[in-house]
Amino acid sequence: MSEQYQPSSPEPVRAGKYALVERERRFLLAAPPAVAAVTATRRITDRYLDGMRLRLRRVEHLEAGTWEFKLTQKVPAGGTGAVQGLITNMYLTRAEYDRLTVLPAVELSKTRYAAGSVGVDVFEPPLHGLVLAEAEFGTDEEAASFRPPEGTVAEVTDDARFTGGRLVRAEHRELLGWLAEYGITPPSEGAGGRAGS
Repeated sequence: MSEQYQPSSPEPVRAGKYALVERERRFLLAAPPAVAAVTATRRITDRYLDGMRLRLRRVEHLEAGTWEFKLTQKVPAGGTGAVQGLITNMYLTRAEYDRLTVLPAVELSKTRYAAGSVGVDVFEPPLHGLVLAEAEFGTDEEAASFRPPEGTVAEVTDDARFTGGRLVRAEHRELLGWLAEYGITPPSEGAGGRAGS
């Protein structure tokens, strides 16, 4: 069983020289966005390193045929609302990424569709059936005035079950229970996993 980092107490959220305040809101959707609404598609694989607040990310930009590699540290704020905590990103070469993949980690994969002002994540097994939209903000005012995207079933910004660090450890049966709480019965595996018509 993988070890999960658990901070002893919430750390103050202050931007530093490298760390930025992460402001985002998350929304549970019943279905992927319409194809006409999608402006870019990326396939993302996240590796959450055991016992740390670090995430190794591989992004394939499907239209351009290019790759991006990042190492990210997320320090949770420990509260509610759009301020999620601090985030620090470091961009890597392919060789650096490959070297770090030997570290023990748990992994999740998803396809992210850029659709308007949100990124819509459609998750792969064992999280198939989960469709989350995320919007990021530079200020608290922007976050507060944001209108949920079309097709929103519920805002889940304050539901820790729908954060990457928790989802990566979820089993499909567990996810189905969470979705049922919001009135969602996802299609079977393989159905409805791409942007819709």
